[in-house]
Amino acid sequence: MGRFVNPDNSAFQVALNSDIYVDKSGLLTYINGVMDTDRAFICNSRPRRFGKSITANMLVAYYSRGCNSEKMFQSLAISRSDSFGTHLNRYDVIHFDVQWCQMDAGSPAATVDYINSHILAELMLAYPNTVPDSVKTAYGAMSWINASTGTKFIVVIDEWDALIRDEEATQAVQNAYINFLRGMFKGNEPTRFIRLAYLTGILPIKKVRTQSALNNFDEFTMLDARVFAPYIGFTEDEVRHLCEKYRIVFEDVKRWYDGYLLEDCQVYNPKAVVSVMIWNKFQSYWSKTGTYESIMPLIGMNFDGLKTAVIEMLSGVPVPVDISFFQNDPASFRDKDDVLTFLIHLGYLSYSQKTRTVCIPNEEIRQEFISATKRRKWNELIELQNRSDQLLAATLEMDAETVAEEIERLHQEYAPAIQYNNESSLGSVLTIAYLGAMQYYFKPMRELPAGKGFADFVFIPKAEYASEYPALLIELKWNQSAETAIRQIIEKDYPAALRYFSGDILLVGINYDKKTRKHNCMIEKLVKREKET
Repeated sequence: MGRFVNPDNSAFQVALNSDIYVDKSGLLTYINGVMDTDRAFICNSRPRRFGKSITANMLVAYYSRGCNSEKMFQSLAISRSDSFGTHLNRYDVIHFDVQWCQMDAGSPAATVDYINSHILAELMLAYPNTVPDSVKTAYGAMSWINASTGTKFIVVIDEWDALIRDEEATQAVQNAYINFLRGMFKGNEPTRFIRLAYLTGILPIKKVRTQSALNNFDEFTMLDARVFAPYIGFTEDEVRHLCEKYRIVFEDVKRWYDGYLLEDCQVYNPKAVVSVMIWNKFQSYWSKTGTYESIMPLIGMNFDGLKTAVIEMLSGVPVPVDISFFQNDPASFRDKDDVLTFLIHLGYLSYSQKTRTVCIPNEEIRQEFISATKRRKWNELIELQNRSDQLLAATLEMDAETVAEEIERLHQEYAPAIQYNNESSLGSVLTIAYLGAMQYYFKPMRELPAGKGFADFVFIPKAEYASEYPALLIELKWNQSAETAIRQIIEKDYPAALRYFSGDILLVGINYDKKTRKHNCMIEKLVKREKET
């Protein structure tokens, strides 16, 4: 048993000892199935605090012959798999965390030599008189050991991209690291001594400088998670179970921390969910592990349409994105699509494969964006925020004329001429117009099932404002009338969707006339407390 070669299972035991552990060992069934095949080279990238290290530690605890983990796994999902005993603690495992190695080495420049020399030394201790003294690389030693004993290795690398992400790492340092990875994984010889390779980090592999080095890896990312989707974060069923156990309202957790749709799997940030279960306090947890400085240099880049896209997303509007040309290198970013794709990998944005759009996933991340833009004093956002505050005030005062005028003005400014006479465009403009409401309300819910139909927009106040602010139920009409919109809200009983909300509800009907390009509005108040007494 060593630090890097055949480590023990103590790191994974820490996860099992924690207040909350959600069983993700089912992933091992898939990995067992691809062992010793051309799909045994795996890179799973995911954002900070999405369980990268716990997964890496689980693989080590399960496969490493440096420990006995049968008792540890006997109550987990993998124990019910036919492959459980076949692979349990049977293999030589090499595991290292590049970020930790970089800190212990003292600098990016010293990191590759640090990793190589320490692994080489441990391999020589584990296999005495097998590796010639002339061998200077860890992968060279693995090749000699395999040739002499037939041993094949499992390599697990955590934070594999730390040197790629580090701004202090020079081109020479990155080239040395890439060459090290190439020696470990690429070519005919590594297929002899590598049984399984599992890399995890924030960024995907496909990048100009690493493409030729690691193009034999299967990648599972925030853009394309495939079978890894339910193992990247907490699933909706897992969050529901935790909410029941800790007696926390699931709908509140969903509003705050939901938003990542991978394949058909709704995924929640594990760090945030665990924190809210333990502390029973809804606030930003995951984003506090980083800073707004990580966002601002990206969204502040001078690319056409980037700031408008951020404003739209802050308002709850999904934005189209083309991910196909992303090269994973900020120095080579060419347009807003590169920036938005990078933010998807960082976890600040969520990508929909079906619609090919991107959005801010939840209230937690939206607050991080707001904090970033406020500190940099975006003039465009400040102006929109002020106007939106006035619109919200007019809505709450039931000043229908002012509401219609302000929405008309914003419709003219934010909707391109080709899309102006478009109902979808009006809906997007409405969410932008009510950006100021986000301080007091959750992101608007669109097409919410309600009564006998679907409500166009529903704004529900956050818990701390629920006693002061009414819910907003907004219906849009096209070439009809605001009165028709209000009548539809009442006749189809849309307020039924808010039966658990005890406060007042404002019914807002907005109509757009295609010929005159005029908007009109009608507002009525539904006082729920008086109706229910």
